Amino acid sequence: MSAYRPRPRTLVLALACALSTLATAQAQDAAPTPAGTDASGEPVQLDRLTVTGSRIKRADVETSQPVFSLSREDIQAQGLTSVGDVIQNLSANGSTLNTTFNNGGNGETRVSLRNLGDQRTLVLVNGRRWVGGTGLGGAVDLNTIPTAAVERIEVLKDGASVLYGSDAIAGVVNVILRKEFDGAEANVYIGGFDKGDGTRQSADFTVGNTGERWSTMMGVGYVKEESVMAGDREISAEPVYRTGTAFGSSTTPFGRFAFCNGTFANGVCNRAAGVPADQADQRPNGTFGQFTYNPGASGTQWRNFTGADFYNFAPENYLLTPQERISLFGQGSLNITDRVRGFITATYNNRTSDTLLASMPVVLGSGPGATPIGATITISPNSIYNPFGREVTRIQRRVTESGGRNFVSEVDTYGFSGGLEGNFELGSRYFDWDAGMVYGRNRLNASTRGLFNLQAIRLALGPSFRDTAGVARCGTPTAPIDGCVPLNLLGAVGSITPEMLNYISFEAHDRFGYDMKQYFANVSGELFELPGGMFSFAAGAEKRFESGYDAPDALINGGQTTGNARTATAGRYSVQEAYLELAVPLLKELPFAHELEFNLAGRWSDYSNFGDTTNRKFGFKWRPVEDLLLRGNWAEGFRAPAIGELFQGLADTFEATGDPCSITFGGNYANLSPDQRARCHAQGVPVGGYDQGNDQIRTSVGGNADLGPETSVNKTLGVVWSPEFISGFDVSLDWWNIQLSNTVIAYTAQAILDACIYDNNVQACGLYNRKPDGSIDRLLSSSINIGTTDVEGYDLTIGYRLPEQSWGRLSFVLDSTYTSHYELNDDGDDLVGEYANRLNFWRVRSNLLARWEMGDWGATWSSRYYSRQEEDCRALFVNGFEELCSDPNRIVNDDAGVPTAAPQNKIGGATFHDASVYFNAPWNARITLGINNVGAKSPPVAYSTFANSFDPQYDLPGRFFYLQYRQRF
Repeated sequence: MSAYRPRPRTLVLALACALSTLATAQAQDAAPTPAGTDASGEPVQLDRLTVTGSRIKRADVETSQPVFSLSREDIQAQGLTSVGDVIQNLSANGSTLNTTFNNGGNGETRVSLRNLGDQRTLVLVNGRRWVGGTGLGGAVDLNTIPTAAVERIEVLKDGASVLYGSDAIAGVVNVILRKEFDGAEANVYIGGFDKGDGTRQSADFTVGNTGERWSTMMGVGYVKEESVMAGDREISAEPVYRTGTAFGSSTTPFGRFAFCNGTFANGVCNRAAGVPADQADQRPNGTFGQFTYNPGASGTQWRNFTGADFYNFAPENYLLTPQERISLFGQGSLNITDRVRGFITATYNNRTSDTLLASMPVVLGSGPGATPIGATITISPNSIYNPFGREVTRIQRRVTESGGRNFVSEVDTYGFSGGLEGNFELGSRYFDWDAGMVYGRNRLNASTRGLFNLQAIRLALGPSFRDTAGVARCGTPTAPIDGCVPLNLLGAVGSITPEMLNYISFEAHDRFGYDMKQYFANVSGELFELPGGMFSFAAGAEKRFESGYDAPDALINGGQTTGNARTATAGRYSVQEAYLELAVPLLKELPFAHELEFNLAGRWSDYSNFGDTTNRKFGFKWRPVEDLLLRGNWAEGFRAPAIGELFQGLADTFEATGDPCSITFGGNYANLSPDQRARCHAQGVPVGGYDQGNDQIRTSVGGNADLGPETSVNKTLGVVWSPEFISGFDVSLDWWNIQLSNTVIAYTAQAILDACIYDNNVQACGLYNRKPDGSIDRLLSSSINIGTTDVEGYDLTIGYRLPEQSWGRLSFVLDSTYTSHYELNDDGDDLVGEYANRLNFWRVRSNLLARWEMGDWGATWSSRYYSRQEEDCRALFVNGFEELCSDPNRIVNDDAGVPTAAPQNKIGGATFHDASVYFNAPWNARITLGINNVGAKSPPVAYSTFANSFDPQYDLPGRFFYLQYRQRF
């Protein structure tokens, strides 16, 4: 059951009306002062600023690196309540976690620039490193940044490890918070899908004041996003769209059981002599196979289990997960002297989020995927609920009486930065400096309901009896077990009573934590004059400490639960760093050299766990004429392994995996070559293959303390054209290439099995064991530094603000990313245009934002485009749904040149349109009405996507309507 309860939605609307009434008599804001002038209109000296992509303070904000910026107006025009959702809409973003991840999600929303992984995009807040998420993998949860405090978002589309340190391989997202705010502002928002679900509401209030020597700002925000159930959308109402229960679970509410045809021990049926492997499981009538409860039928209560009994678990899952956030934020500064200023920024964010999975499948004995402890549990022949008088050795029963598995997370995130900054003169030169500290802290308390205690289940399935009062008791009359309630798995839905559930159930309590502390000191200034301007520099030193832990519930840590087991994680490291950046302006205002400047930088980093690394950067910007800028960069980068990668304890995952030696659940035994089949048989797989029994194979993953850093080389080359004869128009085109080496990778269960069976990789074969019946018993995956990545593409940004006309002013921005090449591990395969379970390799992502303004009225129209992809659809063939593949007869040559069947399905391109209209009311307010996904477009179907039949990076089906109200005081 979800921990969320609907709150009165009229609260937000009432607040909007109250604010409107309160401000009706107020005048509009005074006209803004033109940029570059003071209040009297006289020219002023521009302040020197630090921009994303450089640590040198300067008046010129144009750098040699491509930077894309979203203003507060651009952010609000998207009609979203999360900074994470806004950033995920960036054209340069790839596949990563968001709130559409239910199974495998934790409420976080992340960013993965260039599709290189969320751990390779550095997230800054006000130019300083933000604390990592509780996943301990190095990625940042963007939902921890208070939405109401954001002024703008700057995206550096280039590697920047030399400037900012580890993690900035794919680029940098710098979230700038509001400051020097005068007055007060309140915002309220409410929205929901046209289907009546997924309601979102938010409210925030900000107040600030700026004096001659000081400034303060503080605010509070509240966001509530409600859920959408998978069963409420056609595309997600079945495990795989348009296949009914064919891809459903073999663990059903009516159960799947068998007796061992021989002797049973630790999950293995030791068959009697001469009994074939496919006759290990026996039914009550003596035939071979599994049986199930026969509900509502005349005659026997039991019948043979068939594929028609597979269970549709999809409707019990969230499609869009709910969460609730409360944030507090504040900034302040004080001019201590004319040259020294103190500053402080503090934020707090509380997030309560929820994921909901189908009811717990209890798999025991020889059931596929049973834990080592669970493999020793069977139903006693002396249980009062066992009508067979024989030990039931294969047990699969979905306990729908429990109401599902509910994971509730409460996260507290604290962010603080403070210090001193100032300037001084040395000779005739002017220098800026700053020094201080940054502290970030994440604390997660997670509770999980719907799990079961294996030791309690063992006792409840053991011998039992009824006492003289007719009460069911565990044990025997001479040795009763006090407090134990016998468990009836061999019955219809509802046979598991609340008393039974209370005995076997427990609520898990897990704790996660992450801390980051950084001390810094920087100085920048101008040293001497060159023909093109002042030779400038920035230099600094930093010391950072990071630590994290994962403290699972005691039963989970000990593997005593039906859920995923994992052991505790704890670790820490420190790093000290120094950097130097130089700006060398060589030429200025000369023929074919209106401007020519070089940028050089280097960083030295010394880590406590693996040693030191030095990285360099070179860039240039050249204006042959005033309207045309050419720019380029070459940079080395690195990423230090994260706490989880280094120190993670062993944890269980259940990946959707098709064993090549199996004949079901994506297995490919029928199509294996003789050598490949021989490898299966050598591992104990019977001739003819075996029934995998479940599409999820238990896999153990863990950390590796010997990991070293990932390294990269980033290259960019671009052009920016701002023609004087087209006022308000500019266009930029940038080529980029990123080559990663020594990447930390952990092979998936599928990759391990494929490498062993298909490629005869002996190392991969040693990572798993099989039971005597051929099924996977144990599979281990840990991280190692052996991967490579080579990705290349182009960014195109076009902006045009047309001159004002009688019908208003029109402007638009087109931002597109074209990926031309994406190769992993030097395997020669270009992944661009391909799709694999929740991994998109789009060739093109493009965003268009158009804005019309006239007087107090305005409107926006935005479009988001995703190019088509192709997916492997062999799994559909195994279950007889080959007609769903768009190219079922595709043939390709394998590495040996042998024609091989490779059916494929085309995932169509998709464009989603959003629109809004706003009115600036005379009482100093703005009212906005908007629709996201105006055309109610459904996402393209992807049959290989885990949990749902569309990728979570796309919009949900249905129109989303919203209302925003902003009041200024």
